[in-house]
Amino acid sequence: MQEQENTIKEAKAILKYARISSRKVKIVADLIRGKQVDEALSIVKFVPKASSETIEKLLKSAISNAENNHGMKAQNLYVAEIYANQGPTLKRIRPAAKGSAVRIRKRTSHITIILRERED
Repeated sequence: MQEQENTIKEAKAILKYARISSRKVKIVADLIRGKQVDEALSIVKFVPKASSETIEKLLKSAISNAENNHGMKAQNLYVAEIYANQGPTLKRIRPAAKGSAVRIRKRTSHITIILRERED
């Protein structure tokens, strides 16, 4: 008996150490999860959020990875997974009243986009 492997083609793009909080990225990520690539690009382009420009670049990178490295067609692609994990926090100090100091936490995130082809 011969088992047939049903491998799902997927393309991914990862951005590490993005200088934006993962909480801010997740807002836009939730909007495009599960959407077709063209629809996701247009959503990201017109959403007035801080992370939309970063996600747009990463989405375009994932699309070109799919076309060039995996031979997938752009019109069949959809955003299968998108998530933002917390990266290392840059700690800075700001002077405060009475000679004390206040910590400023500059948060970073690791963003991953995985695209798959729809079977039509």
